[in-house]
Parts: sequence; C-alpha cells; structure tokens
Amino acid sequence: MIDIVKVCFIFIFILFLLRKKVNVGYALFASSVIFLIFYRFDFQNLSLTLLKSISSHTSINLFLSLTLIKSFEYALRKTELMQKMTETSQSMLNNKKLSIVSMPLIIGMLPSLGGAYLSAPMVDSATRNLNISKEEKAFINYWYRHPWELILPLYPGIILASAICGVSLRKLILLNLPIALILFITGFILSMHNLKNEQKFDKTKNHMKNLFSFTPILLVLLTVIIFKIELYIALIINILIVCLYHKKNLREILSIIRYGFTSDVFILVAGVIIFKEMLQISGAVDGIAKTITQSGIPYLVIFITLPLFIGLITGISVGFVGSTFPLLLHLKETLAYEISIAFVSGYVGVLISPLHLCLILTREYFKADMLGIYKKIIPGCVILFFTALIEFAILRYYS
Repeated sequence: MIDIVKVCFIFIFILFLLRKKVNVGYALFASSVIFLIFYRFDFQNLSLTLLKSISSHTSINLFLSLTLIKSFEYALRKTELMQKMTETSQSMLNNKKLSIVSMPLIIGMLPSLGGAYLSAPMVDSATRNLNISKEEKAFINYWYRHPWELILPLYPGIILASAICGVSLRKLILLNLPIALILFITGFILSMHNLKNEQKFDKTKNHMKNLFSFTPILLVLLTVIIFKIELYIALIINILIVCLYHKKNLREILSIIRYGFTSDVFILVAGVIIFKEMLQISGAVDGIAKTITQSGIPYLVIFITLPLFIGLITGISVGFVGSTFPLLLHLKETLAYEISIAFVSGYVGVLISPLHLCLILTREYFKADMLGIYKKIIPGCVILFFTALIEFAILRYYS
C-alpha cells in the first residue's frame, strides 16, 4: 500500500510542475529525485543502470526518431507539402471534422515513438482560423491517433497480450474492435462542437492533383511497416528524397536536418528514460502489483485495476501487459473476454498517464494546458471503460 501512496504523490508532483509550465523533461528529472528520498538504492548500480539505459539502443532510437520527426515536419512545411496535404484531405472529404481528424488517424497507423509530433502540425494547419482552443486541438491530435493500438497488430502491446495469455490475436482484435470504434465516435462527441456545417471549397481548383503530397508519409509508413526499417532511418531517407525532389541545395538540406536537433528533445528523452528506470529499480511497480494481487478482492476488480494502475504509471501498453498479464494468469484460468477487458483497462490507464509520450509531445507542441486536455480525455476514457464493461457483461452472460 505504501508504494501506491508514494507513487501517487510523485505523479501529483509531476502534474503540479506541468501546471506551472515547467519543461516536461525537467519535471521528470525533479520527480526522479523524489525516488531517492522515498526508496533505498545502491548508488553504484543505479548510476550504471541509468547510464546504460540512456545510452541504450532504445534511447538513441527514441532521440533520433523525435529529432528527425521535427526535421521531417520542417521539410514538409518548407516545401509546402503539408499545406497541400491539408487541402487535399479537405477537398476529398468535403467535411471539416473528418479532414481535421484524418491526419492523426493516418499517422497513428505508424507505431512510432513520438508520432504525435508529426501529426500535430497537420492538425494545427487544418484548424487554422477555426474557433478551436489549443486544448481541443491537442485532444484531437492525441485522441485520434490511438484507436489503432487496440486492434492493429503492428503495435507490440496487443501482440504481447496474445502471446502471454494464449488468446488468438484475431479473437483479441475482434473483442477490442467495438472499443476502438467507440473511441473514434467519442472524439466527435467531445470536440469540434462549433463545426457543424460541411466545409465549402472552391470546386474549380483541382486538389486531386496534389495527392502526390502524401507520398513522403506513405513512404515512411511502408518502409517501417513492410520492410521493418527503423523509423529514424526511414525519416532521414524521406527527408533527403523530399529535399532532392524540390531541388534544395546542400546548405538547405543540412539546415532542415539540423532544425530537429535541439536540447529540449534530449532533455525530454533523458527525463522519460530516467523516470521509468527509477520506477522499476525502486521496486514501486512490483510492490503495487503485489499489493493489489494479494488483497483478496474479487478477480474482476483486479483484472481491471491492476493493468489500469500500471498503465497509468508507465504510460506504455507494453509496460502494463508485460508486468501485469503474467500475474493475472496466476489468479484463474482466463477467458478471451477477460483478457480483453484487462487490456482495455490498462489502455485507459495509458491514455490518461502523464507519462504517455504522445500526450507529452502533443501538449508541448500546442503549448496547451494539461488540465484542459484532461477535461476531454477523462470523459472519453470513462466512456471507453464502461463500453468494455458492458461488452464483458454480455459475453459473460452468454458464455
């Protein structure tokens, strides 16, 4: 129980710092220091572990991916491809709301670290001169890139859940599909209330010819999904293709690439990595999981609360699946719909986690108030949760 209290305090401290407009990376660094007060560490092993984590392939991959996403976005803006994508999307859909959400939906198919930073400027462009707040823009960008993680087998969380629990991937996808659809619909309920009319465009202008403007994004998707190339490699290749196609000279190309290499990205990555390591090394995650599982409460409550809480404090689907699903399997013989509600519960925790990288990046890009974003995220997550409960009750009754 003490671990729950300590971690809750730390997360409240993070939210406090974010409300005070403290840089997210620095907020996570400061919160990591609190672990040193609350828990005992072998400082020699701690230093080696943190150094190893920061210099790991995952950390370097994350840093390069976030950096080159900014460079890629800058290249799209400098060549006016981003504006053409927005115009083409609006022209083809002929609907304000659909054109706004189309970009995070498309980019969201790419299971990339920091992909929200790529779709954010597109949402910003599509909502320019519209009566939409920064918080609402942030919510749209964040919310609409996340239906896929529930059903798309490109994301590791659902694949890991299927493998650990012995539930077929197809069955788990079908069980999660209604939740993904509700997530999509809920976004329209919670945002874009002032956009009731169909978007009117100049039909004399042929936006269809600008379909080629989507080519760079499609190439990134294809190279990562089909050829399984690292995201940062796919990004640098496509940056070069875009620059060369638009006849940029060497100086301009280097300027575009250099644009993404800023200290705030390094601070952000280091802060996230160190904080997550402190969570694990301190034993907080294991302690919380042990407390919940040994409490003697009904298994359904554990199937809901354990993944949800671990999802909240890790901010990543693989985190709650890998750390909680093996424990859930020891409670009872699990059925597919029980695994589904556990997955959805954990995913709700991920969606509301202040450590969720997409939320961090979206909030940073739009300079939005975190509380304002949560005012839309939390009601949406409540709807998702109760939808999952209704599905669980129906399947349990008829099983």
